[in-house]
Amino acid sequence: MRQREQVLNSLEKVFLEAFRKAEEADDAEAMERLNLEYQRDQLRLEVLLDIRELLDPADDPPPATERAASLIEQAEKLRRITRLR
Repeated sequence: MRQREQVLNSLEKVFLEAFRKAEEADDAEAMERLNLEYQRDQLRLEVLLDIRELLDPADDPPPATERAASLIEQAEKLRRITRLR
């Protein structure tokens, strides 16, 4: 699984390349659109990475009873995240 920083760096690399091309073309509208889209995509990606982190199993799995409690806690965390909208 790719690390959080690697994922975010990939997004930034794509953005910077597209932004550079728009800047070379002196396309202010495209630059503004790219900037807004980048910020939106970055926020979405960070939320998805947070959810992935919540659901990622531990290296040393706990016993079944603890795992069930952990799943309930994870479901509660996900519910809280989605309620922020």
